[in-house]
Amino acid sequence: MKKIDVVASATVYDDVSELPSDVQMLMNKAVEARKQAYAPYSKFQVGVALLLENNQIVLGNNQENAAYPSGMCAERVAIWKASSDYPGVKVKQLVITASSINSVVDRPVGPCGACRQTLSEYEINQKEPIEIYFMGAVGKVVKSESLLSLLPFSFDSSYL
Repeated sequence: MKKIDVVASATVYDDVSELPSDVQMLMNKAVEARKQAYAPYSKFQVGVALLLENNQIVLGNNQENAAYPSGMCAERVAIWKASSDYPGVKVKQLVITASSINSVVDRPVGPCGACRQTLSEYEINQKEPIEIYFMGAVGKVVKSESLLSLLPFSFDSSYL
């Protein structure tokens, strides 16, 4: 038997103003997308902006449905839209912001497990990491150099 340690590293910024200007611009676009989320049940709104290698920016937001779990997370909305509109174009960066109508979200909100799994497939297929920045509505921003660092022991098509 052998024990291994799995370690993820991240950079934490105190707020959006510390981010590079190009990432600030992406985060502003994600905030605008977040404001358009359809979240009448949870009151939890998420917005995403993806920067593609062709410099196109693709937005997504969560879309709920009264028949839970028929809704869709913002991350999957955005990545599938990018893949549909720009097939084969690599994703360079992904930024996420989340807010709640019920309270102030003042800590970073990363992608859920289903979104991590979906995003990991795109990162694996493009053979390049996707930088991810995530935050709540205000406060600290976390940067991960790669989606796979958020999903150790990931499952991919090589197992099939």
